[in-house]
Amino acid sequence: MFAFALGNAALARCSRSAIRAAARLLVPGLAAAALCCLSGTSWARTLEEIRHDGGTILLATEGKFPPFNVFKGAKLTGFEVELAALVVSRMGLKYEWKAIDFNGLLTGLQQNRWDLVIASHGITEQRARAVTFADPHYCSGGVIVAIDPAINAAHDLAGKVVGVQTGTTYLENARKITGLKEIKNFPQDTDARSALLTGRVDAWITDRFTALEVIKMTPDAGLRIGEFLFVDRLAAAVAKGNSTLVQAWNQALAQAMQDGSYAALSQKYFGQDVRCQ
Repeated sequence: MFAFALGNAALARCSRSAIRAAARLLVPGLAAAALCCLSGTSWARTLEEIRHDGGTILLATEGKFPPFNVFKGAKLTGFEVELAALVVSRMGLKYEWKAIDFNGLLTGLQQNRWDLVIASHGITEQRARAVTFADPHYCSGGVIVAIDPAINAAHDLAGKVVGVQTGTTYLENARKITGLKEIKNFPQDTDARSALLTGRVDAWITDRFTALEVIKMTPDAGLRIGEFLFVDRLAAAVAKGNSTLVQAWNQALAQAMQDGSYAALSQKYFGQDVRCQ
């Protein structure tokens, strides 16, 4: 009896796809649990499985990247947070949030610790080999932010120290700039911003809308936005090959873009429509 109960409890922590695969191999319940759970292997939940599990999708974001995803007190809010709620409602699902450091979001997705990540990830070939991206939910780009009025373009950064967030397209593109004295990596974008404000770096590379938000919040800091370094298409991501989930998300996102709700949300946060043209 104990062995049977233990087998069922362990199996409950594995996905049904894994259990079905084990059953086809004629592995008894407890052995199947060992294969699935003790090995650390798990499988991404399909849309059907999320609905079968009670209809709650587990979403992950950073919570430290205003105005896209940020905590205000204990409340998680921002453009992407509200957009996700809007899209998920059109999918007929409920949702729960997890907030962790940016650099662990896609890794956690690969480990199936959550179903979908929405945290301003730029679509890159390297990332697309590891996860499946949804259709982009906005377009933006990396800009140079500095206090020194002489810093405006990439060539102005020769001999300068630049601050960027680890694991981002800002870091990837900073590495392409010739003549930099140093690139300082920070775990959070807000850390890179603080480094600029305290004089530890000469410039900060971040998203254009994030820079505009910071300037609005700190008008006396003397921050100036320079030129675009690159343009990004930003999208949510699911586990590699989770086609039913990404298709449902894309369809619901398209509905929001067609019925005016996306445009209203975009106007609320940015004063303009930020969808990719």
